[in-house]
Amino acid sequence: MSVNKVILVGNVGQDPEIRYVEKRPVAEMSLATTERGYRTASGVDIPERTEWHRLIMWDSAADTAEKYIRKGTKLFVEGKLRTRTWVDRAGVARKVTEIYVDNFDILSRPQTQP
Repeated sequence: MSVNKVILVGNVGQDPEIRYVEKRPVAEMSLATTERGYRTASGVDIPERTEWHRLIMWDSAADTAEKYIRKGTKLFVEGKLRTRTWVDRAGVARKVTEIYVDNFDILSRPQTQP
């Protein structure tokens, strides 16, 4: 048996893109997770590192994303990894790993400008 579960805490990189597939809403957005830099016991500096993840939300999660999530929103996300491959218009093979969101919580929202 194996487990396909991802838990992330990060900031949304851009406003969600909303589309409809057979009348079902789908939200797509990027999420940045950052690992702080540190110094090892031997004195080697390890720099801060940011990873970008592609989130996919369906149905009521997509509706919530459309209403409340904006660029800079901090999210707690639980989901599953899905990898897909395709050939683009130029004939180049492409591969992407996405996170299909099962549950999420909005931890903070960006401050709006007056």
